[in-house]
Amino acid sequence: MKIGELASATATKVETVRYYEKIGLLAPPARTSANYRAYGKEHLARLSFIRRARDLGFTLEAVRELLTLSDDKARSCEAVDSIARVHLADIERKISDLAALRTELDRVIGSCRRGTVGDCKIIETLGPKDARASVI
Repeated sequence: MKIGELASATATKVETVRYYEKIGLLAPPARTSANYRAYGKEHLARLSFIRRARDLGFTLEAVRELLTLSDDKARSCEAVDSIARVHLADIERKISDLAALRTELDRVIGSCRRGTVGDCKIIETLGPKDARASVI
């Protein structure tokens, strides 16, 4: 299949496919006599794996490690589990940060008196700390 077909089959941009080849996540395909890239089922499977891992938020380096591990079918999956657990801990930290952000934004919105922009507590909160200190 051609690069556009591979990209379409995996909902990936052609530029991204080329980038993954460039950084070594995806093996360079054979070339046709017209010098077009000719991708096979192994490229489709590998790119699908990469896309799914990226959709789940794994970094490119984690994807690289997971691909390397997946190439050795007889190996223990302990290392895979470790990578997934580190990623899960990162997600849980981000969720916690977002919850704190939500609470703070809710507090700021709740302080709105619906007056003029010059007296707006939301605008004041978003301003520089030294400007807020002089107003308070």
